[in-house]
Amino acid sequence: MERRAFRINGFVVLLVLLVLGGAVLFGLGSPVLLIVLGSIWGVLVLVTASGFTIVNPNEAKVVQFLGRYVGSVSDAGFQWVLPLTTKRKVTLRVRNFETAKLKVNDADGSPVEIAAVVVYKVVDSAKAVFSVDDYEEYVAIQSEAAVRHLATTHPYDSHDPARTSLRDGAEVATELTAELRDRTDLAGIEILEARITHLAYAPEIAQAMLVRQQAGQVVAARTRIVEGAVGMVQLALDRLSSEGVVDLDEERRAQMVSNLLVVLCGDRATQPVVNAGSLYA
Repeated sequence: MERRAFRINGFVVLLVLLVLGGAVLFGLGSPVLLIVLGSIWGVLVLVTASGFTIVNPNEAKVVQFLGRYVGSVSDAGFQWVLPLTTKRKVTLRVRNFETAKLKVNDADGSPVEIAAVVVYKVVDSAKAVFSVDDYEEYVAIQSEAAVRHLATTHPYDSHDPARTSLRDGAEVATELTAELRDRTDLAGIEILEARITHLAYAPEIAQAMLVRQQAGQVVAARTRIVEGAVGMVQLALDRLSSEGVVDLDEERRAQMVSNLLVVLCGDRATQPVVNAGSLYA
């Protein structure tokens, strides 16, 4: 787990070194003693200087002493930590990663192309450095794995309202974000958002699926038209009967219903035929 490393303002340590150097230079009269103490001071400066580091805003330095983790420094500025340590930089800025277009079979077995963008940031520098080899590569691989898993558990398009499809953007984004958070928590990564950016049928079936979608839309439109036409026919018959305009027997009533449905449900303009004789001619 991340913990704060021992640190001092770098300018304070630098001032102390300068004061000690001035004392050695001007406080001793013997040349031999001056050389000895000057050499000691020089070694001290070299050792102390190895502890200086510059931390940029939204950045952390992971400090190790002889392979042992001693803490992290995230306070921006010129800092001094334990000397003879190695300091590894880890950015804490918000970053984003976009997966490549992946070809996956959805829950119905149809090949689809899918891609997603993932927005994340490092919240635990120690985990990001020591739990995985490369946290950036880890996020990339886990993002592709999560997108593939998401695509295989949902269909591209669902005709069942109770079944979530890949085209349900908000629900799919929430599910993908939750899965990625579980996958990347051990690396000290916080997933801020994950969202599908590309979704399409694979080229080899795209045309066939387009025809299928068009057929589905035609069927839905025809169903709506028939529902409206039946209501209009019922209304016409009720008005004719209630106002006594004409009294139709069952046969003529059925013929009238048939004619009205042809007119209302047809996708082309109808050609009326005027009957100049009697009603039963």
